[in-house]
Parts: sequence; C-alpha cells; structure tokens
Amino acid sequence: MPTLSRILETVLYAVDLAATEKFYSDVLELPLLTKEPGRSLVYSVGVDTLLIFYAPESLKKTNLPPHGTNGPGHIAFEIDENEYEVWKNYLAEKKVIIEKEVTWKSSARSLYFHDPSGNVLEIATPGVWKVVK
Repeated sequence: MPTLSRILETVLYAVDLAATEKFYSDVLELPLLTKEPGRSLVYSVGVDTLLIFYAPESLKKTNLPPHGTNGPGHIAFEIDENEYEVWKNYLAEKKVIIEKEVTWKSSARSLYFHDPSGNVLEIATPGVWKVVK
C-alpha cells in the first residue's frame, strides 16, 4: 500500500473574508501567502498551509470539486510548552475571548477561542496526541 506522508493543507470556511483576514494577519500574525478576493486566503503556518475559503463561493462548481461545511470548523495550532502563558496573555491583550482551557491527561494544555466566522481555534502544547513518526 502506498503511504501518505503528511497533511498538506487544512481548510476552514469563512462568512466574512475581510474580518477573517484581519484576524489571522493582525491577531495571529500568520504570513499571508496569497489571496483571491472574494474567494480565499492562503496562510503559512510553519511548514503547513492553512486555506480559508469564503463559504458560499466554495460550494460553487469550478475547476475544483465543490466543498464546504455547515457550522464551525476546528483547527489546533501547536506551540512550545513554555509559550502557553505568553499566548494566553497575548490573546487577552488582543481582546480575544478564551472560551475554554483544558489540561489533558498527558499534562498538555489547550486553550480555545473563536475566529470572526465562529471557527473554533485551539492553541495547544505538545502531547495532546501521541504521534507515531
């Protein structure tokens, strides 16, 4: 059987691309690689890629299969363990409401908040999942 090496891209859907771009660019300070006005934003997250599509446009048939979702999506960003409190304070300074904090059985910690489109974002320290390499 052939193998899959990694997840190349992750997709979230937005209802307001301008507010979403401001949030991911100004609050999370992710590098914007490219954007297609009225359709998509593409961000770099380390060696990974985050695509954010304007939800109504992603359901239209184009040269790609239509795709989308109902309700909020979810993505988790991994951080160094020693940056957890730094991120918590930073988000508070940016007026981002932290919805929930969790300490997992592994002692890893996560905090949850929303983007302008209602997607659930997570900042997590290593160890939430046992990763097989």
